[in-house]
Order: sequence, then structure tokens, then C-alpha cells
Amino acid sequence: MDLLSLLSAPVAVVSTLVTALLLGLAAQRLLGIRLGAVRLLATGLFAATALPLIGLAMTRIPRDAEGLGPDGWVETWFVLLAAMCTLLASMAFIVVVEAFAPLGSIPPATVWGRGLRGRWMRARRTWQVVGIAVRHGLGPYLRRRSAGALDAPSSRAQLGRALRETLNACGATFVKMGQVLSTRADQLPPEIAAELAVLRDAAEPVPWPEIEQVLLDELGVPVGEVFAEVDPVPLAAASIGQVHAARLRSGEEVVVKIQRPGIRPVVERDLDIALRLGERLERTTAWGRSLRTRALAEGLGAAIREELDYRIEADNIRTITAARPAGSVVRAPRAYDELSTERVLVMERLRGRPISDAEPLIEQLGLDREELAHAVLDALLRQVLVEGVFHADPHAGNIFVLEDGGIGLLDLGSVGRLDSQLREALERLLLGFDRGDPLAVTDALLELAPASDRIDEERLEREIGRVIARYGGGAGARGAQMFGQLFAVVSRYGLEVPPEIAAVFRSMATAEGTLRQLAPGFDLVGQAKDLATGYLSDRVTPAELRRGASEELVALLPILRRLPRRIERIAGAAEHGRLGVNARIFADERDRAWITRLLHDVLVTALAGVIGLMAAVLLWSDGGPVVRDTVHLHSLIGYNLLVISAILALRVLVQVFRRRPVPESP
Repeated sequence: MDLLSLLSAPVAVVSTLVTALLLGLAAQRLLGIRLGAVRLLATGLFAATALPLIGLAMTRIPRDAEGLGPDGWVETWFVLLAAMCTLLASMAFIVVVEAFAPLGSIPPATVWGRGLRGRWMRARRTWQVVGIAVRHGLGPYLRRRSAGALDAPSSRAQLGRALRETLNACGATFVKMGQVLSTRADQLPPEIAAELAVLRDAAEPVPWPEIEQVLLDELGVPVGEVFAEVDPVPLAAASIGQVHAARLRSGEEVVVKIQRPGIRPVVERDLDIALRLGERLERTTAWGRSLRTRALAEGLGAAIREELDYRIEADNIRTITAARPAGSVVRAPRAYDELSTERVLVMERLRGRPISDAEPLIEQLGLDREELAHAVLDALLRQVLVEGVFHADPHAGNIFVLEDGGIGLLDLGSVGRLDSQLREALERLLLGFDRGDPLAVTDALLELAPASDRIDEERLEREIGRVIARYGGGAGARGAQMFGQLFAVVSRYGLEVPPEIAAVFRSMATAEGTLRQLAPGFDLVGQAKDLATGYLSDRVTPAELRRGASEELVALLPILRRLPRRIERIAGAAEHGRLGVNARIFADERDRAWITRLLHDVLVTALAGVIGLMAAVLLWSDGGPVVRDTVHLHSLIGYNLLVISAILALRVLVQVFRRRPVPESP
């Protein structure tokens, strides 16, 4: 007996799984959707469990007085009803699952077991970051009732101090985030940005043996075969990498930028934590929504990930160097592409001092500060308005006064790029400020940041006029304040500034602080307007105008050649009364597919309603021959129709809970 039970157990398990699979497939087919393997098996097991229970309940109904046997047609009908009720229950199970756990919201079973250690480390790191934030005074700002966190300057300064101390205590990645955030004057209040600017630029250097191993892994040969010597003491150490002085075997002096070993997984984990915290703060706090912390975290992640690949910085150096006009004293170091990899960047060594520490060198060389500041602004603005590729972070530590009297642009890991349309709109914005024309500035601003039809353009123009009146004229107008006022206006009117333009304003606001260190009292706005006017004048010379007109004419010639024939056809059709306009509604296939699905759902819903109404009428009539002691034929038919109506209703309902892609406009 025990052996028979042992042999029959696998058969029972297999038959149960097959039954469950068939029932799951039937429920899936009736709902018109596709289920994953786990959901399909769960639905089938639910149906296989419900089937005997429903069947037992059906067979316990008393027989009628006429004594129809269990093999009669009535029992067959009840068995059919039991099967349909089982399918109905399994479909309801699917709808409930889709309502509370839509497809895609839970990772597939194949990945459940992967990365458990990584998820545990991320959770532990998240709680560590939250604990540090609470200890440094960010606790009140993490709660919903912190609605007034940005109302007063003192409150903003307090929040900035707490944020700076938290980032400083959280480690290298968060320090880098703070440094990047400190340049986001377009998105952060000035009090918070000023606090974040205090974060230290230096970090604890990595020991030379670990750095040497990174060089060996990236170059594929011993360090001595590439470099004649490398100074093991770094020139500078930052949160992501550090820089060492070296000399190639050919005798050229270079600097080698080496990424910290193992920094990428740490950065990715911390950026993921920052994104989750940003999402939560934006969802639960008023100040998080006002700062759009989720977008801030996404922008930080993109900027820092770009800096993790030094090949991007080598490409940026090449692009900036190619755009440098002849005779300019501002230059970037040459990158040695053959020696540069994802984690190692070899560059020409530019000897000099950063602007923040260049006072003795400027005095020694007898340089004119105003001329140097003008040259730097000319280089940066030309990159923005003429070349379309510009240094995105020109702070005082990234711009050097060189020993030969020139200016060096360093740390080109992050650059901005503008297409010709954005460059022309930005140039019109600056020229509008130069002429004091609020209408021109408004038009340029709306071209840079398109608005909805509901915006009050006249009121926007008046506000921009007030900004122009305050900052548009006179020497010494502060550019950072002007940019801040512009972004405040943009934010109030719900305009969405493209990231490229936001990067321009960030770069110019950062450059203003740098240039004021180099030449106190430097008028960035006035100089920028003069330079922009000069760039425009260079493009409106007779030769440039002739070239532009000829290019436009060549592009228009095919259209002009066909235009007379088309006008003649239109005139002839109008003369003979044959002129008409054809418009095809739902010509796009995606629109037709969307309408078809909508009509399908409406039709199934109507059919479910009609069948449900018929079932209710039959159940209410209580007529027909008696098939059981308490069940009439009409009632039995009504029960089956009621199940069919419920199945059709569930088919529509599951489509409501399951996410559908909205057709994209062409």
C-alpha cells in the first residue's frame, strides 16, 4: 500500500500541474491577455484548488422529486456550470493580481535570486545615509511638515548647511554631488548653492601601489614601458580620480589622470540611493517639489557617470581644441589618445596656477587682469554661441593662469552642446537685453523654452521688462543675479528650459564668479553683450550674406520649379468647380489601432451588460420545469448567463488595470 502511494504521488502531482496549466491557459485566453510563467502557474493552481470545492458544492444540491439520476442531463449542466464558475474565479484572481501588482512591477522569478548581496548592501547604505542626514539636522526636512523650508533666506541657509555637512560625511560620491550641485544656480537657491560651494575639493589620495595596478590593467604593459618616470605623490586628489605628474619615454612632460580603483560600483550604488531619495523627497515634501529633487538627482547622475569615462573627456578636449580660434591665449591641454582609456587619461602638462591661487604669478608676469578676464569670457562665449561646444564647469580651480602668460582650460570631463537653432535663439536673447527690448527677449525665451497656449505672454513680457530695467544697463550688473531672476520668471510661468540652455546659464553664472576673482568688478553682462554683437557682425558681412542667400536659393529651387504648375492646377480646378479638400480621419495606423481597441472594449462591455440583464430577468422569472428541488430551468440558464456576463466584464476590467502604451503622435 505504501509502495502504491509512493508510485501514485508523482502521477498526482503531474496531473495536478497539467490541469492547473490548462485552466490557467483557458483563463488567459478568455481574458485576451498574456501572462508570465509564474502568474500562469499561480492562476492554474488557484483554479485547480477551486474546481473540486465548487464541484462539491454543486453536487450537494438536492435532487428533484422526479428522481433524475446523477448521469442525467441536469448533472451535466451543473458540471458545466461548476467549470464555468471555476474559470470565473480564476479570471477574478488574475484581475485582482493585475490591480495590485501590474505586469512589470515585480521582477521576474529569474532575477529574484540575483544581486541579493547588492540589494542588501544598498539597503544598508541607504539607512546609513538617512542616519547621517538625521544626525546633521536634515531630519525635519525629510518629513511632510517641512513646507516652509525655503520661505526665508535664513531657512534656506540652514538647509544648505545641513545638506553640506550631510554630503561631506557621506563620502566621496556625495561630496562630488555637492560640488556639482553648487554650480546649479538655475535650480538651487543662492543660499544653498553658496553652502555647497564650501565642500572641499581635495580627497584622501589612494596609495601608489593601487594606482599603479590600475595603470597596469588599463595600459596592458608595465608602467616603465610607457613612462620614463611617474611621481607617486599626486598633484591633486579628487573624489573620483587623482592626477600624477609624469614624463614619457620621449621626454614630454605630461599629467596622468587615474580613476580610483573600485569607484564605479560605489558611485552607481550611491547615485541609485540619491535618485530614490530624490523621488521620495519630491513626493512627500513641499521643498522637494519646489526644487524638483528627482530631476536634480537624474542630472547629477548623468553628469557624474559621464566623468567616469575618461575617453569622453579626451573627446571633449579634442573638440574644444579644434574650435579654438587662431591667436587665442586660451587653450586646453593636448590629450594622448593612444595612451588614454576609460580609467586613464594622459594629457599635456600645462604649468601654471589656478585662478583662485594665481595672484603671485599674475604680479610676477605683469599681466593685465581685465585683458585676461576678457580673453576667458571671449573663449567661453565663443564656444557657446559660435562653436556650440562649451566648458560646462569653468570654476576658479579649472582655469589656470599659465607661466607663459596664457590661460589653460582644465577638467573637460563635462561639456555642453548646442545646436544651431538654440545658439541663434540664445544670441537673440542677449541682443534683446543689449537693446533693452523685452519683446525680443520674450520671443527668444519662448523659443528656448516653448510654452503652452494658456500662458499670459503680455504679463511675461512685463516681468522680463522689469528684469531688463534692473540688470540690463550700467556697468557692474551682476550676471548671476540676472540669470537667477530669469530662471525665477521661467519657473513661475511653468516654462520648461531645455537642459542644454540650463547648462549655458550655469556655466555663465560659474564663470562670473571665476572672472570676478581674476578681475574684481568685471562686467560680465556688458562684455557678453558686446562680444555677442561682434559675433553677429562677423556673420552679416556681405560675403556671408551672399553665401547664406545662395545656399537658401539652392534649397528652394526644386520647390520654385514645381510651384507654377501646382498653382495652375489649383486655379483650373477652382474655375471648373472641382476644387475640394480631402481629409482622412484616423489616417495613422496607431490611431486606428487605439480606436479599434476602444470600440472592442465598449462592445464587450455592452454585451456583458445585455447578457447580465437577460440573466437577471431569467433569475427573477423563476419559471420553467423544476430540475432540482429548489432550482428551475430558467434559473439554471440564468446562472450560466450570469457567469458569461461576469467573464466578459472581467475581460474588460483586466485591460483597465493592465498598462497600455498610448499611441505616440507622429
